Amino acid sequence: MKKFTILLVVIFLLVGTITSFALAKKEITVGAKNFTEQYVLGNIISILLENNGFEVTEKFGTGSAITRQGLTSGQTDLYAEYTGTASLVYLKHEEVITDPVKLYNKVKKEDLEKNGIVWLDRSGINNTYAIALTKEQVAEIGTTLSDLAKYVNQNHNLIWGIDHEFAERVDGLPGLAEHYGMNINKENIKTMDPGLTYEALDRGQTDITMVFATDGKIKKYGLQVLKDDQQFFPVYNICVNVREEVLNKYPEIREILKPISELDDETMTELNYQVDATGLPAKLVAKNFLREKGYIK
Repeated sequence: MKKFTILLVVIFLLVGTITSFALAKKEITVGAKNFTEQYVLGNIISILLENNGFEVTEKFGTGSAITRQGLTSGQTDLYAEYTGTASLVYLKHEEVITDPVKLYNKVKKEDLEKNGIVWLDRSGINNTYAIALTKEQVAEIGTTLSDLAKYVNQNHNLIWGIDHEFAERVDGLPGLAEHYGMNINKENIKTMDPGLTYEALDRGQTDITMVFATDGKIKKYGLQVLKDDQQFFPVYNICVNVREEVLNKYPEIREILKPISELDDETMTELNYQVDATGLPAKLVAKNFLREKGYIK
């Protein structure tokens, strides 16, 4: 009887230990969109969380709308988002705010109140949409979007290489054309995945390409970004978005992901370049960066 009692005690202790371990298990799902910068950021987030005891599931490679829907529906817990995208696309504002602090504060307050989404600290990255040309084209056309508009209206056969979202978004080609008074024929618009726009321009399949301001491929292909002289494009600062209930459950996330808010344009462009120009995997680039900065061992 005594041996049986001891056995029961041991079993209860084991069950209690296993249960405690299961309860202490920290699971989280990280999202990312479908272009280089997002893969790098997604991996930085995942590695930082894993380094702090989280079991991470990754859902990478979706468009903006699906990535956002994943967060609001609870399929993902956090990902890196852009202030300008949230303001114009998700929160449906028509006003273009060029003051980064004002835009961040507005989006942060409204998204929390309406959707239960918390915006962590704002980074110094401004990955705005932009239009780029080869340096030879710039010599002929000019350095500003106003110069391009004038040229486009005189040369109606120019082919645009843009991604599917830019073709539809209010902060994309429709809004750009209206703002600058460009007459663009729909048949002259080629839509493709974001990473292919550079190759299309390089091969002469397109004449004008959309880019993201911190793309590494701008440097790789020697392109020049045209100045947005009439200030059409909004600010696109990167911030980690977290569901409020997730942050309440794991408040340490705010401190763990501080390195994201410390990123700037120069650093992000270099990380993107390492992926796009040298072919290094985004995960390796993210890990090397975190080690060099002393965020992980």
